[in-house]
Amino acid sequence: MNKTICQKCNFEGDKDEFIEYKIKSDTIFLCLICNKHIPDSEKEFQKYIQEKIDSKLLDTFRKSNNSISKLTKKGMIKKFAKGKHLSKPPKGYKIENKKLAPNQEAEQVQRIFQEFLKTSISLTQLSKKNSMTTTGIKKLLKNKTYLGFVKFANQESQGNHQPIIDKQLFKQVQEKMQILGIK
Repeated sequence: MNKTICQKCNFEGDKDEFIEYKIKSDTIFLCLICNKHIPDSEKEFQKYIQEKIDSKLLDTFRKSNNSISKLTKKGMIKKFAKGKHLSKPPKGYKIENKKLAPNQEAEQVQRIFQEFLKTSISLTQLSKKNSMTTTGIKKLLKNKTYLGFVKFANQESQGNHQPIIDKQLFKQVQEKMQILGIK
């Protein structure tokens, strides 16, 4: 396995534990702990890199950070297994009693799906009409949360919330998007 060394504290670890910086012709790697404290200006950054820190002093923080990360992921996996939504609720939902519940925007989401399917309106026109971005409309039309699913770490599971779009409508919208070459 390829190891990388932090140029601030000499911590040695896997490349995914570092942030890479390109400065002129140099490549500088900083561990995630040292990266949190970098200054904004390039001049200050150069000074910061030159001030060395003993990596052993940072080990306590590194271990603490790692265990918090593991606990967070474990909690998210438990929530996912129970069908709970793990992030900000999508348009049309709110959090109520710790689960997703349709809100006043649910009807707007349903109208967007219907209008996209039954008319020749473009995504750009649909986005302007609904005060959204084209990317936002695309994500909305592909979001399986509206079918009652939850997603975590590229896995899907049945959620514990009420769907606001039926399977047939969702499927037809996906087919139309595919025909139109919308990815």
